[in-house]
Amino acid sequence: MAAVNGLPIVDAHHHVWDLAVRDQPWITGAALTPLRRSFTLDDLRPEAQAAGVTATVLVQTITVTEETPEFLALADRDPLVAGVVGWTDLTAPDVADNLARLRELPGGKHLVGIRHQVQEEPDPDWLLRPDVRRGLLAVAGAGLVYDLIVRPHQLPAAIGAAAGLPGVTFVLDHLGKPPVAGGQLHPWADRVRRLAALPNTVAKLSGLLTEAAPGAGVRELRPYVDVALEAFGPDRLMFGSDWPVSTLAADYRRTVGIADDLLAGLGAGERNAVFSRTAIRRYGLAR
Repeated sequence: MAAVNGLPIVDAHHHVWDLAVRDQPWITGAALTPLRRSFTLDDLRPEAQAAGVTATVLVQTITVTEETPEFLALADRDPLVAGVVGWTDLTAPDVADNLARLRELPGGKHLVGIRHQVQEEPDPDWLLRPDVRRGLLAVAGAGLVYDLIVRPHQLPAAIGAAAGLPGVTFVLDHLGKPPVAGGQLHPWADRVRRLAALPNTVAKLSGLLTEAAPGAGVRELRPYVDVALEAFGPDRLMFGSDWPVSTLAADYRRTVGIADDLLAGLGAGERNAVFSRTAIRRYGLAR
């Protein structure tokens, strides 16, 4: 697959990690054994080039303060990474100062968003807490967006947060992790439509293959992607590979190819939006 209609493809969601630097404690159990090694930009680069991807957004993986400066330094020296979605403690009293310090680091100009592993929070209303709300306002005040990594039962809180904070741009990662393997659309679809009705929300077509049963493809994913297309529209959707987590289900080129097939019915301009323009605009990517 080459660039879409002459525009480069932006992979708006991927990760890297180096187990020699620190452990990834979430990689546990037999199913995740293939991920229990280091994954670097040098591993991703040939895969991205073969798929027509020329720019990426590197996304936070674990909640440690050291990771984001490391990612910003990577972006500073590697032209493949156009933006970084990092982490900082949203509940810290000095969250605004911490964000400012990140922007001043080497590569700080590539910080485009913040993410917290809300999916691991036991409180389904974590996003509605007053201290979190204050942190989200600080994210917007720093000119950044907020990536939502939530499960379907946490979508009502995400809707409440986005409705109550219209000045914050929320980006829904992995479409809120719909239950693809079980084939259920509801209540996930209803909640996604309610979130999409808010103009300060965007979503990523990412991470869906690993929510599906082994061997799944276009047929299994189409009902969920169709809901997203109808609810958000192409101008508020962006493609992300979720590499290397996606390698549990498919290699990089197949991941991009399935997304291409799912969007085959769109016009050229709409495909351009999903594959590059939305990410460039919403994240403010300079490259």
